[in-house]
Amino acid sequence: MKFPSPVSIQWIAELIGAQAKGNITASATGINEIHKVEPGDLVFVDHPKYYSKCINSAASFIIINQVTDFPESKALLVVDQPFEAYQKIVKHFRPFEPATQPISATALIGEGTYIAPNVFIGHHVTIGKNCTIQPNVTILDHCVLGDNVVIQSGTVIGSDAFYYNTKKNRDVWYVKMQSGGRVVIEDDVEIGANCSIDRGVSHDTRIGRGTKMDNMVHIGHDTVVGNNCLFAAQVGIAGATTIGNGVVLWGQVGVSKTLSIGDNAVILAQSGVPASLEGNKIYFGSPVEDASVKKRELVWLKRIPEIWDRIKHLK
Repeated sequence: MKFPSPVSIQWIAELIGAQAKGNITASATGINEIHKVEPGDLVFVDHPKYYSKCINSAASFIIINQVTDFPESKALLVVDQPFEAYQKIVKHFRPFEPATQPISATALIGEGTYIAPNVFIGHHVTIGKNCTIQPNVTILDHCVLGDNVVIQSGTVIGSDAFYYNTKKNRDVWYVKMQSGGRVVIEDDVEIGANCSIDRGVSHDTRIGRGTKMDNMVHIGHDTVVGNNCLFAAQVGIAGATTIGNGVVLWGQVGVSKTLSIGDNAVILAQSGVPASLEGNKIYFGSPVEDASVKKRELVWLKRIPEIWDRIKHLK
């Protein structure tokens, strides 16, 4: 999540009640979670296991619960509860704004765009030209749609990320991280009925130009989908995943979190993707393998009863 303008680290420290150390005269440009951090970002960490990963990431400023070694160019913001500090920053820059009408007065809607009855459009949404938004679509706050976008009935754009801070030493084990990111849908995208595209936790979930989705597709938080992809019904993609250009996912493909799929990969129906895949190949199975290898394997599996019968009669 980018701030409206750079914010001084000293001001952030005052907001969250932190002790600032290091490059405290610098300014932060945004706040992000570890999978998406960029230079100028704040990130939080509350477990020693992840200190090194966060401190040595692209993030310039680290909200942390104890002092540890860090580069001179960066700053630490030391607080007892880094997660709660993160939540406070997100709530300050993206406060909850109750809806008072079906289409917010702050929404910007381009020329030639059709908005059907019973559509809900939240605060600070931008929709481009010549779009078609069918009945019962929900587009929540801060989302951005390009030109010539088609969204079929019942789809939800910008629901909260399924992303929780987990600690089993408290009464409530799973506490939702505030979702400060957006969904950005580029030009010429078509989205089927009853799909859900979650906003980023702190970055943007992005759907690239020309991508087409069938019904009942789910895209998790912070996922980036390339241009001209094709997703069939009931595809599910977990959070912070990167899908290249021209990728085809056939029906009921499941893709795990924080991985990447290369350009022009094709994944056949009902396959499961647990790890990153090279582009320009066809995959099948769960877990996926090269489709030609997997199909030969299935042929041999079918022959097992025949082979076993022959073995039994050997003397």
